[in-house]
Amino acid sequence: MEELQEREDRIIKIDIENEMKSAYIDYSMSVIVSRALPDVRDGFKPVHRRVLYAMNEMNNVYSQPTKKSAKAVGEVLAKYHPHGDSSVYMTLVRLAQPWNLRYPMVDGQGNFGSIDGDSPAAMRYTEARLTEIAGEMLRDIEKETVDFQNNYDDTTLEPTVLPTRIPNLLVNGVSGIAVGMATNMPPHNLTECIDGCVAYIDSKGEIPVEELIRYVKAPDFPTGGLIYGYAGVKEALLTGRGRVVMRARTEIETDAHGRETIVVTEIPYQVVKSQLVQDIAQLVTDRRIEGISNITDVSSGKGGLRVEIEVKRDANASVVLNHLFKLTALQSYFSVNNIALVNGRPRQLNLKELIHYFVEHRHDVVTRRCRFELRKAQERAHILEGLLIAVDNIDEVIRIIRSSENTNQAMERLCERFALTEIQARAIVDMRLRALTGLERDKLRAEYEELEKTIHRLQELLSNDDLLMELIKEELIEIKEKYGDERKTEIVFSSEEFNPEDFYADDEMIITISHLGYIKRTPLSEFRSQARGGIGSKGSTTREEDFIEYIYSASMHATLLLFTTKGRCHWLHVYEIPEGAKNTKGRAIQNILDIDPDDRITACIRIKKLEKDQEFINSHYLIFATQQGLVKKTLLEAYSRPRSKGVNAINLNEGDRVVTVRLTNGNAEILLANRNGRAIRFHESKVRAMGRIATGVRGITLDDDDDAVVGMVALKHPEEESLLVVSEGGYGKRSLLDTYRTTNRGGKGVKTMQITEKTGRLVDFRAVTDELDLMIINKSGVVIRMPMESISTIGRATQGVRLINLASREDEIASVCSVAREEDTADKAWAKEGGSEKDTEEWSPAGKAESVEEDSREELSDEHTV
Repeated sequence: MEELQEREDRIIKIDIENEMKSAYIDYSMSVIVSRALPDVRDGFKPVHRRVLYAMNEMNNVYSQPTKKSAKAVGEVLAKYHPHGDSSVYMTLVRLAQPWNLRYPMVDGQGNFGSIDGDSPAAMRYTEARLTEIAGEMLRDIEKETVDFQNNYDDTTLEPTVLPTRIPNLLVNGVSGIAVGMATNMPPHNLTECIDGCVAYIDSKGEIPVEELIRYVKAPDFPTGGLIYGYAGVKEALLTGRGRVVMRARTEIETDAHGRETIVVTEIPYQVVKSQLVQDIAQLVTDRRIEGISNITDVSSGKGGLRVEIEVKRDANASVVLNHLFKLTALQSYFSVNNIALVNGRPRQLNLKELIHYFVEHRHDVVTRRCRFELRKAQERAHILEGLLIAVDNIDEVIRIIRSSENTNQAMERLCERFALTEIQARAIVDMRLRALTGLERDKLRAEYEELEKTIHRLQELLSNDDLLMELIKEELIEIKEKYGDERKTEIVFSSEEFNPEDFYADDEMIITISHLGYIKRTPLSEFRSQARGGIGSKGSTTREEDFIEYIYSASMHATLLLFTTKGRCHWLHVYEIPEGAKNTKGRAIQNILDIDPDDRITACIRIKKLEKDQEFINSHYLIFATQQGLVKKTLLEAYSRPRSKGVNAINLNEGDRVVTVRLTNGNAEILLANRNGRAIRFHESKVRAMGRIATGVRGITLDDDDDAVVGMVALKHPEEESLLVVSEGGYGKRSLLDTYRTTNRGGKGVKTMQITEKTGRLVDFRAVTDELDLMIINKSGVVIRMPMESISTIGRATQGVRLINLASREDEIASVCSVAREEDTADKAWAKEGGSEKDTEEWSPAGKAESVEEDSREELSDEHTV
């Protein structure tokens, strides 16, 4: 019982929760301080420091032949780093890889891996030595410039930090994962970093971090490439955290046959080239990237990195490249997190703080070096003083030594005779006879005088901090002149965010919307121009009860303002519309925009630069026309702030709906036409500007309840445009504006087309020019395209000419659209057929639509409405 009681008395009871918490904190601090995070002074983790120090102690330096890597690893393991040999060897390997370190610290001989991710050869096969710049990390270490501590078994000493002359943490960067924190610091250019340090010294530490950015502009990666955008870089330099966008350096080469090839010559930092090539090939296989026919890696040791990506003939190389940037590591991100140990504690540091602690470290190192050198100089001067006394009294010195029984007696007698110290007396006793020659005496005096100057200079440095900082600055400049080089990574001052427009060529598209609300975009070139009176070609495959109702033309980069019959406004980029062939159905608008099931798109305004041109949107107007004959005028600026769910564009009366919306410059002639073939003309100034949700004023008085407005025209260039009317029966004509007299708004207007049973009532009314093509689609889905100049210009009161032959009496015109064409192509095609009205398959594609001139305010936008 007594033994049991004694055992229980020896047991210390503790709370397991507190013990686990304490043990984990101890473990995490050990990882943070002794393994994962670098010291802010030399930029090294303990393992890197130990590798360099061990190789230096072995005299495995740049001026000596290389030695087996296994020897260096064994030295590190035996004396300083009792961990696995693979971790030490991989540290040595990384220090030798020029694609990982901006300024390698180890000169490797043999297979040290490759940028393709290949593993290095075993350490028994490779050899290594320190590089010359690594010598600057260890320079003056023997002069008591840094503190030393016992190694893991107390058998030797190792440095706690290296007396580096280069700002290694900045120039080579570091990455590491600790417990609860991590660090990821990019490499920088040595020249820029030293320029920043010099500027910091010149300002005595008063320079703001914003000014330092002028010197240390951005990271400089060993693999080169581009830094795309500066916002993330600036944030990282100012705060210590940020995201740097890296891009590969690429060129688009064109051979003699016109085939384009994307050539990659530099890749982002820490990207494995072989994996990058495989990823691109896989994307092509999976059809996630179109337009690539082949990819070849032709990199070589002499020619450098070169990956060739062949582009198909019908593809746009710039568009393909932008897709590669988005989907592959050709564009990568470096997340900067500048965490380093400051006085043994982890801290997040900005650029100025990193430079401050390095300069502070250099100040400490140089101060300690000066003290060491001063002590050594004073000790040597003290000895020289005794030797010079002995030389001046050589005969007596020799007599005293010869008459002494032993060395100690001789030293004592010399000290008594010449008032020497023990150190001086020993130096005299140990002095060689050659020192008695005249030449040697002169050397002693010259050495003493030089030491006197050195002592005076060192004392000045230690007493004057400005002189000491000047010395630090001179040594930094010396390093820059010896090892400094040009930047490898180019800075591109552009937005680092993807611009969706970069992924689509700015081609002209035809936007089609069916009666049941299916939308798609189709390249304009898929539609062929035909003669007037032809039967057309199949334009879309839809359900039996559905038909194509609206057709608009717009370029891929345009923004569409879509207006619904209920008076709502929605925004949509053309490239956001799903693409489909001309015989496909498309996608339901409700799956793209937040539109009510019983609402439909009725008008579309194309704006080239909706959010970028404030002057334009504040000088142009939108004019609405409703089915009941009302018009409303509102400044375009009211519709320039897109919202995901749309906004109310106009307040409608009960039973009314929006028919059309037009863009004007404030000085347009407005014409409204109704189903019964009447039209009214008045100047835009007759309608005052109203708010976005106003109802509007009377534009035209309708004949009866069955009558309705079918279209509105806002003529900007009356001398160039004519008025086109199209009826249900496929008849149409063009008339000049002069044939319509100007009246006050609100009247009944004048006849614009002779309505008969054969022609049917009006379905469309628009302004056109000879340079356009007319596209007509009927409810059965048949499309015809014809040059506008083929349509006769006749009086406004006539019934017109047949534009399209309807397949049956029940069929009717569903939609009409005017699209731009290339004059040369269309004119040649029209001339080839002699202007005949027969059906033909010979028409060439209308091609790309007219371009929008950047310097023309009037041509920045266009609108297409049915």
